[in-house]
Formats: sequence, structure tokens, C-alpha cells
Amino acid sequence: MGITWREDLAIGVDQIDNQHKELLARFDLLLNSCKEGKGREEVLHLLSFLDEYVISHFGDEEKLQKKSGFPDYEAHHAEHVGFIARIADLKERMRTDGSVQIDHVLDTNKLLLDWLLRHISVRDRALGKHLKGQGNV
Repeated sequence: MGITWREDLAIGVDQIDNQHKELLARFDLLLNSCKEGKGREEVLHLLSFLDEYVISHFGDEEKLQKKSGFPDYEAHHAEHVGFIARIADLKERMRTDGSVQIDHVLDTNKLLLDWLLRHISVRDRALGKHLKGQGNV
């Protein structure tokens, strides 16, 4: 079963919702690549994309938070920093440690995906509610 966008993940901010859709689609590609035993280069390529895209996406979210005076900015930002570090760590281990197994990468990515889904469902939903309340959507 693949990872697909669900409307219950929408926070009501088109820019952010569209970025979330892209993130989930890329996670789906990454998990499928791992399951299919595709080479480390393919997995590294997808991880690099995710790393860059996540940084850009989180930056967009944080700009909206600052501009709107989002009261939970610090905690939200801290979660973003932690997630970026986890992806960077996984990418580095894939590059440098030849013993890293694809199964380990798959398990790690499932944990990252679970984190992302929880983050969208709780933190980003609160941001969407805040922005709607201010008429910024």
C-alpha cells in the first residue's frame, strides 16, 4: 500500500497543502525504492531531494508563522530543526557507512513519515487555524 494524500491532512492553506502533497509523494517514492531493493544511489538521490525540499517547505511555513505572529512559532521551529537533522543524519550514514542496510533505511523512513504525518495533523493544522482566524488564507 502506497502513501497517498488524504484530505483530512489539509490545513486549508493551498501553498502548504500542495507542498505536503509533494512531500508525501516523494516519501512514497523513497519507501518504494527501498522495498524494491533499488541501489543506494537511487535512495541517496531521493533523500537529497527530500532534504532540500523539506528545508524549503519548512522555511515557507516559518515565514507565514512570523508574518502572522503565530504564537507557537518556537516549538514548531524546533520540530522542523529536529526533522531536518534526522534526514541529514540518515543521508550521511547512507553515504559513509557501507553496512547500512536498505531495511534499516526503510524503517527509519517510516519513522520519519510517521513524524511528518503527526506534525501535519497537529502542528500544521494549528497553523492553518491561526491563519484562517486572521483572514490570511
